[in-house]
Amino acid sequence: MTRSLGLLGRLLDGEVLILDGAIGTELQRRGVPMDSTAWCALASNSHPELLRQIHIDYIDAGADIITTNTFATARHVLEPAGVGEETEAINRTAVALARQAVEQTAEQSVLIAGSMSSMGPLDSSQSTPRGESVAASYREQAEILADAGADVLVAEMMVDMTNASLVIDAANDVKLPLMVGWSASSDDAGGVVTYRSETSVYNKYESGSFDQLMMLGAELGGDISGLMHSDMDVTGPALEILAEHWNGPVMAYAETGHFEPPNWVFSDEASPSQYAEAARHWVGAGVQIVGGCCGTTPEHIAAIKTALAN
Repeated sequence: MTRSLGLLGRLLDGEVLILDGAIGTELQRRGVPMDSTAWCALASNSHPELLRQIHIDYIDAGADIITTNTFATARHVLEPAGVGEETEAINRTAVALARQAVEQTAEQSVLIAGSMSSMGPLDSSQSTPRGESVAASYREQAEILADAGADVLVAEMMVDMTNASLVIDAANDVKLPLMVGWSASSDDAGGVVTYRSETSVYNKYESGSFDQLMMLGAELGGDISGLMHSDMDVTGPALEILAEHWNGPVMAYAETGHFEPPNWVFSDEASPSQYAEAARHWVGAGVQIVGGCCGTTPEHIAAIKTALAN
């Protein structure tokens, strides 16, 4: 499989590209129930028309890259949800729905990013997924996403080196452009730290140095690196730390609101204008791919589009 130059060529030419916003939380916001084990993974089968419309809405809002609903569709997440045998079909359906949205809007320059993540089963007490069986699960997912027609892959919510190496190695093997999304949080003193699960990625956390994570993470590879699934206030300082260890293209897409498994809580989310102002500053600092993560909507992406145009 040859490496696509679509994304990398556009970045090399100096383009600033807009990524879409949230998929999982947007499905929830529009009424799709989140699975207690696999979160939004089952929506590609249960609500395909709605998922396709979300992709279309993001394209209409100005997204240059849309993300597949595959954040939670690795086999090691689907098996505990009772649908492990549908792993290939679920991933292929998610890519197909994104492709249909691109074709329906006639925006052929829009790229499709196949999402992979550090997510484990929501109702499991295990720590962030790791081990050979998980590595095989990631390899399988990367191969399916690439074969199904994803233009790029995105490794999302990288929160510790062990799991990150499994996801990134699997994604690198399929030879598509790879975006790596690291996640950061701040400690009580306001310093930026990375977080790693001790009992569950959504429950009890063990904190460590984000600077050290970035120093080691730069060695794992990937074509674009950046911050995602992190609070808006943390994203800027974390990008500064990233810049000390990474000299390639940079992306940023923050979250707004908070998670109470299996649902996202929108009560404390940033408005589209507030989010767009933060995004404008990230781009001013050198970010070339900017979008939104959990809690953001097509309205947030449209606000980014307007802010950057101005």
